[in-house]
Amino acid sequence: MIVVKLFRVRKTTPRLERLHELSLFVNLTQAELQIVDGLLHERHYLEGEVIFDAGEEGQAIYIIASGEVLISLPEAANGRRATQAAVIDPATSHPLRRQGDTGLVAQLGPGTFFGELALLDNSPRSAQARAASPCELIIFFRDDFVSLLDTHARISSKISRQLACHLGTRMRSMALSMSAHQHLL
Repeated sequence: MIVVKLFRVRKTTPRLERLHELSLFVNLTQAELQIVDGLLHERHYLEGEVIFDAGEEGQAIYIIASGEVLISLPEAANGRRATQAAVIDPATSHPLRRQGDTGLVAQLGPGTFFGELALLDNSPRSAQARAASPCELIIFFRDDFVSLLDTHARISSKISRQLACHLGTRMRSMALSMSAHQHLL
């Protein structure tokens, strides 16, 4: 008797589906994503809890699964506060500012990631990240990424390419923003 497999069973979970939707992992196959998923860690943060401070060694990239995170610049060396970006609370139309914020740069939500330069170098963090609400973060440590480079070059190459695209987009956006700001002066 000959048995023919007509259907291939997919091993997918809601977490894998959520990870695949992230720009960082969008080009990975299901099998590649399962390998990466085995390297990721989850951590829950309470509202107001510091995820990392400016000046700390960057050891991981953080992906927001739920909740919101504030990215703030530290006080400048001369004691003056860093320039604050305009981040508005859509519910109240008031600027978002919390005790301890020195220069709010960004408010990030689910599906976004931050701290990505930690995958590339050992430089200290340039800003503070703090939970704006209770949140769940998926953490990808640099040591695990470096190990992935050694064991699965194709996967790490795909992630690196997406990371480079993300950083390029951010740099172009910052350049345009600075150009517009100088135009107003």
